[in-house]
Amino acid sequence: MLSLWSWHQLQLMKARDFFEPDMDVIYERTVDDAVNDPSTEQLLRAHSGVTKSDLEQDLLAPLFKDFTISRCPDVELQTFERAGEALADIEEQRRCARSGAAWDWRVACSLLAVAALAVLLLGNLLWLGAAVVAAAALLFVLSWCGAAVSDHVLDSFKEAGLAVSWAVQRVEVGVRAVRWGKVLLKEGILPAVPHVVRRLVGDEPDSMFLPDRSSGLRTPRSAAHVVDTRAMRQLERKLDQVEYGTIAVCGPRGSGKTTLLEQCVEDAELGLLAQAPATYAPHDFLLSLSVRLCETYLSGEGYDVPEFTRLSPTRRLLRRARSRMRKLARWSVFAVPAAALVALGLYAPARSLYTQHADSIGDTGRERGDVLRDGVVDIWQGHAVVASLCVTLAGLVWWQSRHAAWLPRLIKESWRRTCRALGHLLQCLAALSIVLDEQIMRLDLDIGPQTLATAGLLALAWRVCVACRDSGTEFDLGRWHISLRRLFQPLAALGAAGLVLYVVDSPEIRPLLADEDNPLRMAVFMVGLALVGVGRWEPRLDEPELVTRCRNHLYRLQTIQMSGNTFNATGPAQVLTLGGSHATSVTTVPPTYPELVDSFRDLLTQIAWALHLRNTTGPPRDASRTVVIAIDEVDRLGSDTEALAFLGEIKAVLGVPYVYYLISVAEDVGATFVRRGLPHRGVTDSSLDDIVHVQPSTLEESRTLLAVRTDRLTEPYVRLAHALSGGILRDLMRYGIQISEMQEKSQSHELTDISRHLILEELSETLAGFRTLLSKHHWTRETRTILSRFGTLVTYLSDPRPCPCTQVKLQTTLEEFAFGRADDHLQSALSGQLTTEAVQLIDEASAYAYFSLTLLDIFTVRHFSQRAADAAVRGEGGEPERLAQARQELGISAYSARPLIDTIREAWSLPLATADSRRIPRQSPCTVHARQVPLLPGTPTR
Repeated sequence: MLSLWSWHQLQLMKARDFFEPDMDVIYERTVDDAVNDPSTEQLLRAHSGVTKSDLEQDLLAPLFKDFTISRCPDVELQTFERAGEALADIEEQRRCARSGAAWDWRVACSLLAVAALAVLLLGNLLWLGAAVVAAAALLFVLSWCGAAVSDHVLDSFKEAGLAVSWAVQRVEVGVRAVRWGKVLLKEGILPAVPHVVRRLVGDEPDSMFLPDRSSGLRTPRSAAHVVDTRAMRQLERKLDQVEYGTIAVCGPRGSGKTTLLEQCVEDAELGLLAQAPATYAPHDFLLSLSVRLCETYLSGEGYDVPEFTRLSPTRRLLRRARSRMRKLARWSVFAVPAAALVALGLYAPARSLYTQHADSIGDTGRERGDVLRDGVVDIWQGHAVVASLCVTLAGLVWWQSRHAAWLPRLIKESWRRTCRALGHLLQCLAALSIVLDEQIMRLDLDIGPQTLATAGLLALAWRVCVACRDSGTEFDLGRWHISLRRLFQPLAALGAAGLVLYVVDSPEIRPLLADEDNPLRMAVFMVGLALVGVGRWEPRLDEPELVTRCRNHLYRLQTIQMSGNTFNATGPAQVLTLGGSHATSVTTVPPTYPELVDSFRDLLTQIAWALHLRNTTGPPRDASRTVVIAIDEVDRLGSDTEALAFLGEIKAVLGVPYVYYLISVAEDVGATFVRRGLPHRGVTDSSLDDIVHVQPSTLEESRTLLAVRTDRLTEPYVRLAHALSGGILRDLMRYGIQISEMQEKSQSHELTDISRHLILEELSETLAGFRTLLSKHHWTRETRTILSRFGTLVTYLSDPRPCPCTQVKLQTTLEEFAFGRADDHLQSALSGQLTTEAVQLIDEASAYAYFSLTLLDIFTVRHFSQRAADAAVRGEGGEPERLAQARQELGISAYSARPLIDTIREAWSLPLATADSRRIPRQSPCTVHARQVPLLPGTPTR
């Protein structure tokens, strides 16, 4: 149970958060409360070297601020931020309204409140309602006349409404701030205090890793985290120099070639990214590329891609009929009752009109028809020479104008204007006939002012509801989201219904509505309305020729069309029957590879030219290039011979004007292109126009790539991930994720523990792979020692719960294997008992173990930053980039990587042999076996 003082402090903290709901201020207050918490004071007493000011300064640092906030539930923070944004929006609206207002809304609303109170005191609620209605009518009249007073009153009302919204939202923000401060203290800052204290006790701030749940490393292929690299800038320069061409992108696997191609495809107006199959067939690949091209162009132009289902024609017909019947049924639900009601209401006036004017209209039509017939007969018989010349000339002009664009436009515009003018004329005549009707004028209409005022107020209320409904305004009122459309839509319907019922039920207005010519006026008005709608109608535009061709091309590539004809002839069946039958069937033949190449190239040329012409003559577009076709994963084809054969097969579709081809190839294919002009010549000379080499990233680029995704990887962790990956971007992202995984596995935030787990786990997986490869070779009694030593090292590495005894044995075995002290494999190789391939595998595994041992000696020992600075001074081996270069060299040759690792160890003052590393170790107790074991180098003492 809380004491009175604790309860008072808790309420005071809530009040401060409520009245000052600023994110930074709340964090600072929460940090102050956490520093003064009893548990924190007890922790500080156990670490006398750390003061409250030091702890508070570290907790206020941006790194720990983000760390503590990330530990809290996202719901509370997002709710608080949304409430603050809504309050800021309302404040901005108030500021804009205040800047354009001529009156002070407080004074205006106070005067109106005093007037309303006076009316209520002098009269009753009915008087107050009448006064409100009269004020609204007066305001409407003033607004209709354009008086400035109405604008000032409306502005004051608007400011008053915004003030109420601000007050409600301010309470909401205060409540959310109190909840956020409570969650931040309990789940964010207090659990982070022990980590900060441990960091302050240590002497290396950058060695602590704080996990991030919202890290961008969780989505390594996200386009939001793409950064500008050397290869991307180089490719942009090469593309800017030419209007079209074929550029190869080569580099080691995982270096970012696919991301580079995806970025170029995304920036293009029409982009395709095709994956080269592992076992390719040129015909199938080009067929798939053609289909993708047609589908992408159809989708980009806003047309549906045809679907080819495996259903029978009958089922497809039934499905199509069911869909159309569903649409027809929905349309009929509204169309049939509406047509029935309109026909019922207008049948009598229409029949009366037809009875009165049918004979005269028929006689006039017959007279005009006789005149036209006589004129045609006169022209036909040659009695009207001038008319025959005019008719002949009109026919020639009509034929000559078949390709002219002005004639269809003239007919279309004339039809539109005529229908609209005639429709508006009929509507005006229907309305004007009410005023000019003598029967209506003879009616003794005694419509009182009260009826007019009531009808006017109802009409005004309905019009205001419609205006509010159609405004589309939406805003937040506290925790509620208000949409004027949803709020005023039923009110507008009720207002319209109330207005109609009042007018129909009023005895003063009923004689005006009961005039016998009103249905006829309604019919004329509806005919005019229909003519206006016909004038606005436009026929659907014809499908462009290129879209039709793409659609036909898809049918040609994805379907087999069959056509059959049957003819039967049978004579009279009296004595002898004579008959014959003939059947013909035609089936389309799939296109051959040369036909497919020609059709694809021709179609792509037309598409590229059409897009290029539209970009040069039309408005500018955001796309930097017209058509980009990227072919990825060519390096998966196996050997360079297969990749070159693939390029030779698809060479026929390259070189299309205004089309950029980007092809991802392996490094050996790029080396073949680089040697062009020398005695060696290949298919790349005629297939590729240029090449871009995607090199492994430098330490600076790796630092930038990781910083975009997370700010938790400090310099030691960036250098660790860069060294393990060798600058390969895919591996760099993977090791960045594994650092967080190792932190969770080791339950430690220190560099020494995280790096040790990460390096040993990677070494265990790598050596297990080497052992699998070695198991495929023949082993004898004399050579089994090597394989058993290999297995012993893998066993030590894969121990899930190692004790200090195992750690010492692991260190000794790893040093012997890495330094090559147990050189049994060399003696066996000299005696011919091991194959050359087995010896090479052992040497590669030993070199990788040597590299891992070097990483362990560098990153698992304390004071990394100081030792790194000392190593950089001693020579080139201490440069930060050397570890990644050694990892890259391991991918080329284990024998050339060892001297490079030796220079690194010399710069870091590490032993170069097992004998040099022998020292008298300190003893520490093994908690598992209850005995003294040597203390590993770099292990901290307590």
